Amino acid sequence: MTDTRRWFWIGGMLLLCLFIYILHPILSPFLVALLLAYMGDPLADRLEKLGLSRTLSVVAVFALFTLILMALLLVLVPMLAKQLYRLYELAPQILDWLQHTALPWTQAKLGLADGFWKFDKIKAAISEHMGQTGDIVSVILSQATASSLALIGWLTNLVLIPVVCFYLLRDWDVMMAKIQSLLPRHREERIVKLAGECHEVLGAFIRGQLLVMLALGVIYAAGLMLVGLELGLLIGLIAGLAAIVPYMGFVIGIGAAITAGLFQFGGDLYPMLGIVAVFMVGQALEGMVLTPLLVGDRIGLHPVAVIFAILAGGELFGFTGILLALPVAAVIMVLVRHMHDLYKESDIYGGAEDPDL
Repeated sequence: MTDTRRWFWIGGMLLLCLFIYILHPILSPFLVALLLAYMGDPLADRLEKLGLSRTLSVVAVFALFTLILMALLLVLVPMLAKQLYRLYELAPQILDWLQHTALPWTQAKLGLADGFWKFDKIKAAISEHMGQTGDIVSVILSQATASSLALIGWLTNLVLIPVVCFYLLRDWDVMMAKIQSLLPRHREERIVKLAGECHEVLGAFIRGQLLVMLALGVIYAAGLMLVGLELGLLIGLIAGLAAIVPYMGFVIGIGAAITAGLFQFGGDLYPMLGIVAVFMVGQALEGMVLTPLLVGDRIGLHPVAVIFAILAGGELFGFTGILLALPVAAVIMVLVRHMHDLYKESDIYGGAEDPDL
């Protein structure tokens, strides 16, 4: 690569980063729409192979997305709202149990000094606001409508996402073909190969891992509710979301479920064994069924890379950075792997020793 070409690509990357940095406050709806279009494109392609036109295929995909969204709004959201409200009500009782039962036992076992745990102030603060729980909705609405411009912007983004997603999904194949036609002719094959590997990583992670997260959330929530855990739905869904990083959902979920189970069931052994069994079954299904079936042996992102990418993206660009984090991390991982292969093939790694040295 000549110096002119090198500086051209470096300048292009810097301009792209500057563009994202300047416009990141308005990019969120476009990135969400792009993510939905990316996830829906394989289904639209399959419907096209069955004889439907591209437009009808996209309409069918949109209808499926709409049904899923309506099911979440009509069924899941009210149930979660009730559990969140119940958790808010139980917070002072949980603190009492921690202060007078769990923590004294821990303090005695570890030999900690008296007065090491202090929850009086936290309990008082929560109890003080318990009488205001009925005004939560009004408080949220008052905050949301404090600025009419902010409310209009939020509603605009909400409407913009499905509109942008529809056009992106309808013209996805056309856009990919045009982008490929603009690639340098002598580099097209290599760039297409790298893009295919990036697509494999993203497909394995976004489509596969999101489905694994959804399945684990359903398994954990259903199992905990069958055991009789009062906050089973909330804890199960949190554990499913935390499964974006392997084993993190299991650790967070079983820790929260055992804590809630000890508070609710006390020393009853069988419900606690049921909670442990739910997470053991979920973990076994993830390793033997869900991950091989939904993700397969395709390349995935390392858990450390996922954590670092999400935190770094959020710190640099906020919510827009979080949306960009995983695609950028996937591209970087593919490029690093190819740089590693080039290094192993280079004279620097395995070449003959310089006789002048």
